[in-house]
Amino acid sequence: MQQRIVRIGGVIPLCVISALAWAQAPNHPPRSARAERPALMLRPGLLFREEWKRPAPASEQPAKGGLNIALTGEANSNPELDLEVYAPAGTIQLVAEGSTENGNNPLHVWTGLCTSACAVALRDKGHFADLSGLARIRFNTKMSGFHRIRPIVKLADGTWWVGDQAVGSTRDWLVSEISYADLRWLELDMTHVVTRGNLVDRIDLSKVDEIGFVDLEPGSGHGPGGWADVAQIEVYGRAVARTGHY
Repeated sequence: MQQRIVRIGGVIPLCVISALAWAQAPNHPPRSARAERPALMLRPGLLFREEWKRPAPASEQPAKGGLNIALTGEANSNPELDLEVYAPAGTIQLVAEGSTENGNNPLHVWTGLCTSACAVALRDKGHFADLSGLARIRFNTKMSGFHRIRPIVKLADGTWWVGDQAVGSTRDWLVSEISYADLRWLELDMTHVVTRGNLVDRIDLSKVDEIGFVDLEPGSGHGPGGWADVAQIEVYGRAVARTGHY
Protein backbone atom coordinates (compact mmCIF):
# COMPACT_ATOMS: atom_id res chain seq x y z
CA MET A 1 0.00 0.00 0.00
CA GLN A 2 2.81 2.43 0.79
CA GLN A 3 4.47 1.78 -2.58
CA ARG A 4 1.29 2.69 -4.43
CA ILE A 5 0.92 5.91 -2.42
CA VAL A 6 4.49 6.92 -3.25
CA ARG A 7 3.96 6.34 -6.96
CA ILE A 8 0.77 8.40 -7.09
CA GLY A 9 2.47 11.18 -5.15
CA GLY A 10 5.23 11.20 -7.75
CA VAL A 11 2.75 11.76 -10.57
CA ILE A 12 0.95 14.70 -8.93
CA PRO A 13 3.86 17.20 -9.23
CA LEU A 14 4.27 16.28 -12.89
CA CYS A 15 0.56 17.01 -13.51
CA VAL A 16 0.86 20.36 -11.77
CA ILE A 17 3.93 21.30 -13.83
CA SER A 18 2.19 20.28 -17.07
CA ALA A 19 -0.91 22.33 -16.19
CA LEU A 20 1.20 25.40 -15.43
CA ALA A 21 3.13 25.03 -18.68
CA TRP A 22 -0.15 24.71 -20.64
CA ALA A 23 -1.60 27.83 -18.98
CA GLN A 24 1.52 29.84 -19.81
CA ALA A 25 1.69 28.70 -23.44
CA PRO A 26 0.73 31.51 -25.90
CA ASN A 27 -2.83 31.12 -27.22
CA HIS A 28 -1.98 31.76 -30.88
CA PRO A 29 -2.65 29.59 -33.93
CA PRO A 30 0.38 28.25 -35.80
CA ARG A 31 1.96 30.58 -38.33
CA SER A 32 0.69 28.38 -41.19
CA ALA A 33 -2.91 28.73 -39.94
CA ARG A 34 -2.61 32.51 -39.72
CA ALA A 35 -1.26 32.66 -43.26
CA GLU A 36 -4.30 30.78 -44.59
CA ARG A 37 -6.87 33.29 -43.35
CA PRO A 38 -8.74 34.89 -46.30
CA ALA A 39 -7.99 38.51 -47.09
CA LEU A 40 -10.62 41.07 -46.07
CA MET A 41 -13.02 41.71 -48.96
CA LEU A 42 -13.56 45.45 -49.43
CA ARG A 43 -16.87 46.88 -50.56
CA PRO A 44 -16.40 48.90 -53.78
CA GLY A 45 -17.52 52.50 -54.07
CA LEU A 46 -19.97 54.16 -56.43
CA LEU A 47 -18.97 53.53 -60.03
CA PHE A 48 -21.69 55.62 -61.65
CA ARG A 49 -25.19 57.02 -61.13
CA GLU A 50 -27.90 57.68 -63.70
CA GLU A 51 -31.02 59.67 -62.80
CA TRP A 52 -32.08 60.83 -66.32
CA LYS A 53 -32.56 64.36 -67.52
CA ARG A 54 -35.25 66.21 -69.39
CA PRO A 55 -34.17 66.80 -73.01
CA ALA A 56 -34.30 70.28 -74.49
CA PRO A 57 -38.02 71.01 -74.95
CA ALA A 58 -39.38 70.38 -78.42
CA SER A 59 -42.17 72.51 -79.81
CA GLU A 60 -44.77 69.91 -78.89
CA GLN A 61 -43.47 69.39 -75.33
CA PRO A 62 -43.90 71.91 -72.50
CA ALA A 63 -40.75 72.99 -70.67
CA LYS A 64 -42.32 71.97 -67.36
CA GLY A 65 -45.07 69.61 -66.27
CA GLY A 66 -46.02 66.47 -68.19
CA LEU A 67 -43.52 64.67 -70.39
CA ASN A 68 -43.91 61.42 -72.31
CA ILE A 69 -41.40 60.88 -75.12
CA ALA A 70 -39.27 58.07 -76.56
CA LEU A 71 -36.15 57.37 -74.51
CA THR A 72 -32.98 58.41 -76.36
CA GLY A 73 -29.40 59.32 -75.51
CA GLU A 74 -30.56 62.89 -74.81
CA ALA A 75 -32.06 61.63 -71.55
CA ASN A 76 -28.65 60.52 -70.26
CA SER A 77 -27.69 62.74 -67.32
CA ASN A 78 -24.12 61.43 -66.98
CA PRO A 79 -21.68 62.64 -69.68
CA GLU A 80 -19.31 59.76 -68.91
CA LEU A 81 -21.90 57.21 -70.04
CA ASP A 82 -23.50 56.03 -73.26
CA LEU A 83 -27.19 55.09 -73.05
CA GLU A 84 -28.39 52.08 -75.04
CA VAL A 85 -32.07 51.18 -75.59
CA TYR A 86 -33.13 47.65 -76.62
CA ALA A 87 -36.79 47.48 -77.65
CA PRO A 88 -37.49 44.97 -80.45
CA ALA A 89 -41.17 46.01 -80.57
CA GLY A 90 -42.67 49.23 -79.27
CA THR A 91 -40.78 51.93 -77.39
CA ILE A 92 -39.36 52.68 -73.98
CA GLN A 93 -40.36 56.15 -72.88
CA LEU A 94 -39.05 58.92 -70.64
CA VAL A 95 -41.86 60.13 -68.39
CA ALA A 96 -42.49 62.99 -65.96
CA GLU A 97 -46.15 62.87 -64.98
CA GLY A 98 -46.21 65.60 -62.35
CA SER A 99 -48.46 65.21 -59.34
CA THR A 100 -50.07 61.83 -58.55
CA GLU A 101 -52.03 60.52 -55.58
CA ASN A 102 -48.72 59.33 -54.10
CA GLY A 103 -46.94 62.63 -54.59
CA ASN A 104 -44.56 63.70 -57.35
CA ASN A 105 -43.04 60.99 -59.49
CA PRO A 106 -39.32 61.29 -60.18
CA LEU A 107 -38.26 61.56 -63.80
CA HIS A 108 -38.17 57.92 -64.96
CA VAL A 109 -38.19 55.50 -67.86
CA TRP A 110 -41.37 53.53 -68.53
CA THR A 111 -41.86 50.21 -70.34
CA GLY A 112 -45.65 50.39 -70.85
CA LEU A 113 -45.40 50.87 -74.64
CA CYS A 114 -42.99 47.95 -75.17
CA THR A 115 -44.95 45.22 -76.96
CA SER A 116 -42.06 42.81 -76.37
CA ALA A 117 -39.48 42.42 -73.63
CA CYS A 118 -37.23 45.48 -73.54
CA ALA A 119 -34.05 46.66 -71.84
CA VAL A 120 -31.91 49.68 -71.04
CA ALA A 121 -28.14 49.60 -70.54
CA LEU A 122 -25.40 52.08 -69.67
CA ARG A 123 -21.81 51.96 -70.92
CA ASP A 124 -18.90 53.84 -69.35
CA LYS A 125 -17.00 55.44 -72.23
CA GLY A 126 -13.55 55.01 -70.72
CA HIS A 127 -13.82 51.94 -68.52
CA PHE A 128 -15.07 48.44 -68.16
CA ALA A 129 -16.71 47.66 -64.83
CA ASP A 130 -15.35 45.03 -62.46
CA LEU A 131 -18.48 43.68 -60.76
CA SER A 132 -16.82 40.84 -58.87
CA GLY A 133 -16.67 40.57 -55.08
CA LEU A 134 -19.15 42.81 -53.24
CA ALA A 135 -20.28 44.83 -56.28
CA ARG A 136 -23.99 45.65 -56.41
CA ILE A 137 -26.65 47.61 -58.26
CA ARG A 138 -29.37 49.83 -56.78
CA PHE A 139 -32.67 50.75 -58.46
CA ASN A 140 -35.49 53.14 -57.59
CA THR A 141 -38.58 51.55 -59.16
CA LYS A 142 -42.35 51.29 -59.20
CA MET A 143 -44.32 48.54 -60.95
CA SER A 144 -47.77 47.73 -62.26
CA GLY A 145 -49.14 44.19 -62.48
CA PHE A 146 -46.66 41.31 -62.29
CA HIS A 147 -43.82 43.25 -63.91
CA ARG A 148 -40.36 43.25 -62.35
CA ILE A 149 -36.94 44.30 -63.58
CA ARG A 150 -33.80 42.17 -63.55
CA PRO A 151 -30.13 43.20 -63.79
CA ILE A 152 -28.36 42.60 -67.09
CA VAL A 153 -24.70 42.77 -68.13
CA LYS A 154 -22.80 42.68 -71.40
CA LEU A 155 -19.36 41.15 -70.91
CA ALA A 156 -16.21 42.21 -72.74
CA ASP A 157 -16.58 39.15 -74.99
CA GLY A 158 -19.92 40.50 -76.28
CA THR A 159 -22.24 38.05 -74.51
CA TRP A 160 -25.31 39.29 -72.62
CA TRP A 161 -26.57 37.82 -69.36
CA VAL A 162 -29.60 38.38 -67.13
CA GLY A 163 -29.66 37.67 -63.38
CA ASP A 164 -32.24 35.48 -61.66
CA GLN A 165 -33.32 38.09 -59.08
CA ALA A 166 -36.07 40.62 -59.84
CA VAL A 167 -37.16 43.76 -57.97
CA GLY A 168 -40.11 46.12 -57.94
CA SER A 169 -43.05 47.19 -55.77
CA THR A 170 -46.57 47.96 -56.96
CA ARG A 171 -47.30 50.05 -53.87
CA ASP A 172 -44.92 52.97 -54.34
CA TRP A 173 -41.42 53.93 -55.39
CA LEU A 174 -38.98 51.58 -53.67
CA VAL A 175 -35.17 51.52 -53.61
CA SER A 176 -33.81 47.98 -53.99
CA GLU A 177 -30.28 46.54 -54.10
CA ILE A 178 -29.00 43.38 -55.72
CA SER A 179 -25.58 41.87 -55.04
CA TYR A 180 -24.03 40.47 -58.22
CA ALA A 181 -22.39 37.68 -56.23
CA ASP A 182 -25.85 36.35 -55.26
CA LEU A 183 -27.03 35.93 -58.85
CA ARG A 184 -27.37 32.97 -61.15
CA TRP A 185 -27.46 33.79 -64.84
CA LEU A 186 -29.20 33.06 -68.15
CA GLU A 187 -27.74 34.13 -71.48
CA LEU A 188 -29.73 36.89 -73.16
CA ASP A 189 -30.32 37.23 -76.90
CA MET A 190 -30.51 41.01 -77.24
CA THR A 191 -31.77 40.94 -80.82
CA HIS A 192 -35.12 39.74 -79.51
CA VAL A 193 -34.48 40.32 -75.75
CA VAL A 194 -35.19 36.69 -74.85
CA THR A 195 -33.33 34.24 -72.60
CA ARG A 196 -31.39 31.24 -73.93
CA GLY A 197 -29.97 28.03 -72.46
CA ASN A 198 -29.80 26.93 -68.85
CA LEU A 199 -28.99 28.77 -65.63
CA VAL A 200 -25.31 29.02 -64.77
CA ASP A 201 -23.99 29.69 -61.28
CA ARG A 202 -21.18 32.06 -62.22
CA ILE A 203 -19.93 34.24 -65.03
CA ASP A 204 -16.72 36.28 -65.24
CA LEU A 205 -17.71 39.77 -64.06
CA SER A 206 -14.18 41.22 -64.04
CA LYS A 207 -14.74 43.11 -67.32
CA VAL A 208 -18.31 44.25 -67.96
CA ASP A 209 -19.03 46.44 -70.98
CA GLU A 210 -22.68 47.46 -70.38
CA ILE A 211 -24.86 47.39 -67.26
CA GLY A 212 -28.59 47.82 -67.00
CA PHE A 213 -31.99 46.20 -66.55
CA VAL A 214 -34.56 44.22 -68.51
CA ASP A 215 -38.35 43.95 -68.26
CA LEU A 216 -39.09 40.48 -69.67
CA GLU A 217 -42.87 41.11 -69.97
CA PRO A 218 -44.55 43.15 -72.73
CA GLY A 219 -46.24 46.32 -71.54
CA SER A 220 -49.99 46.91 -71.36
CA GLY A 221 -50.03 50.54 -72.48
CA HIS A 222 -51.25 53.56 -70.55
CA GLY A 223 -53.14 53.10 -67.31
CA PRO A 224 -52.86 50.30 -64.74
CA GLY A 225 -52.05 46.87 -66.13
CA GLY A 226 -48.44 45.88 -66.60
CA TRP A 227 -45.28 47.98 -66.87
CA ALA A 228 -42.10 49.04 -65.06
CA ASP A 229 -41.03 52.54 -63.97
CA VAL A 230 -37.30 52.97 -63.32
CA ALA A 231 -35.86 56.19 -61.88
CA GLN A 232 -32.34 56.37 -60.39
CA ILE A 233 -29.79 53.64 -61.05
CA GLU A 234 -26.54 53.34 -59.07
CA VAL A 235 -23.76 50.82 -59.73
CA TYR A 236 -21.10 50.01 -57.14
CA GLY A 237 -17.97 48.39 -58.57
CA ARG A 238 -14.45 49.06 -59.77
CA ALA A 239 -13.33 50.79 -62.96
CA VAL A 240 -11.04 48.90 -65.37
CA ALA A 241 -9.43 50.93 -68.18
CA ARG A 242 -10.53 50.02 -71.71
CA THR A 243 -6.92 49.66 -72.91
CA GLY A 244 -6.88 48.46 -76.49
CA HIS A 245 -10.67 48.55 -76.74
CA TYR A 246 -13.06 50.99 -78.33
